[in-house]
Amino acid sequence: MNLNTPNGNDATQTSNRSRDVVPQSGLCARCVDGCRGNCEVFQATFRGREVIYPGPYGEITAGADKNYPIDYSHLNIHGYAMGTKGLGVVQGSPDTAIFPIVNTETAYGWEKKVRMKVPVFTGALGSTDIARKNWDSFAIGTAMAGITIVCGENVCGVDPELELNSDKKIKKSPELDRRIETYKRYHQGYGEILVQMNVEDTRLGVAEYVIGKHGLNTIELKWGQGAKCIGGEIKVDSLERALELQKRGYIVTPDPSLEVNQKAFKAGAIKEFERHSRLGFIDHETFLAEVQRLRDLGFQRITLKTGAYSLRELAMAIKWGTQAKIDLLTIDGAPGGTGMSPWRMMSEWGMPSIYLHSAAVEFANYLGKKGEPHICDFAFAGGFSTEDHIYKAISLGSPHVKAVCMGRALMIPGFVGKNFEQWLKEDDLPKAISKYGTTPEEIFICYERVKELIGKDEMDKIPYGAIGIYSFVDKLRVGLQQLMAGSRCFRVHAITRNELMSLTKECAEVTGIPYVMDSYRQQAMEVLDEETSFSII
Repeated sequence: MNLNTPNGNDATQTSNRSRDVVPQSGLCARCVDGCRGNCEVFQATFRGREVIYPGPYGEITAGADKNYPIDYSHLNIHGYAMGTKGLGVVQGSPDTAIFPIVNTETAYGWEKKVRMKVPVFTGALGSTDIARKNWDSFAIGTAMAGITIVCGENVCGVDPELELNSDKKIKKSPELDRRIETYKRYHQGYGEILVQMNVEDTRLGVAEYVIGKHGLNTIELKWGQGAKCIGGEIKVDSLERALELQKRGYIVTPDPSLEVNQKAFKAGAIKEFERHSRLGFIDHETFLAEVQRLRDLGFQRITLKTGAYSLRELAMAIKWGTQAKIDLLTIDGAPGGTGMSPWRMMSEWGMPSIYLHSAAVEFANYLGKKGEPHICDFAFAGGFSTEDHIYKAISLGSPHVKAVCMGRALMIPGFVGKNFEQWLKEDDLPKAISKYGTTPEEIFICYERVKELIGKDEMDKIPYGAIGIYSFVDKLRVGLQQLMAGSRCFRVHAITRNELMSLTKECAEVTGIPYVMDSYRQQAMEVLDEETSFSII
């Protein structure tokens, strides 16, 4: 299998000139003196560090396209022709075991659980321009759909209207206020909004602010993600803004306080600065103490997000999280990314999702065999976009996985709905949309359901992106119902690892899921060996 990444990619707006590429380096097999471009080396010759990131930065989402030896497509879902699980006292029959009655609700948490209508929630939508500009679509859409939204790191720290107390703690953050209040206004009793914290957020007092002003029940600690092994970053195109963020305690590169960089910016050579968060450092005692500190502040639930680190850090997250009784551990595998991470880091760093997730199940079961009575709930993340992904992740991680964290796929309907709204105003609907009609009532299949849910008077107040996200989650729900019914699992908790088969022996070795020709073979042979008598009329 070819794992090579060429020295050019649409994400970085670069490309190899030659049709033949050297597998190891990604360079053209024949590099010509006089080539007019535009591979990554060519582009980096004059734009340097800018080429590290996908672009246009802040306007796109990008996901790494490296083809790993094993991924979730190497698993298939079993279907059965008999039996039911999860119907309760109802007797399964062709009249009772129909797919529309499948219950896709799930719940996570140690004691005070959060219910969601579908076992999926957003990735962290933090300080990026994409999250800020599209927040109303994301927040309203997920609130109406009954799923959790994660407000990511650094929202307060980059808020232009942030006000700090004399002790440099948050006094007022209008941007975070807006985000929380928008979700709460349309909340339907399922899911929640939780805020994520990194090093800078902790120093600024984000936890104290969100519980003191907004009474949020959940806060999330962050160790990392599946896209990058460094802290989160954004880009700013103003020298004054770069200096302001540096003053607030962030790492800003190139250093905007240096005269040489200020001259380069004014001359037009440096067009933007990067604001970076700090690397986190973990240890057992500090982690347990921080969880207890947050509980003492009044939070009912503490969650943890960890990334595609080594097996050692994965074991720490599971064991320490269980000891601390955290309410959800989200395990994010490579290749992740929403377009704000270094492109090569997205592609070449970290443990790929299915490997990391398989190890997580192994480690959780190991702790169980050692006598740990209750392992903290898991959510898996890292490249998921469809209902079969949700099913496979829950099945692979059974009984520990309660939901799937979905990044780019849950953002796209927000973009599409927003753009549709603009195209409609400009009378410029693409054919892919106009074939369904020319009004939102005609085009959005869930329009009337949303109107019934929030009321006619609210329809003019919400963005079309919110209706788009509601519609997308509905597609996930119905698709999941069909898959679950086919495998005779009528509730999420009824899904087990037995519902999967590995399509390759290497996948079976990695995941522990039986190879397709071995799965249910023993039961098949038992059927063949049964002494039965029958006649054909």
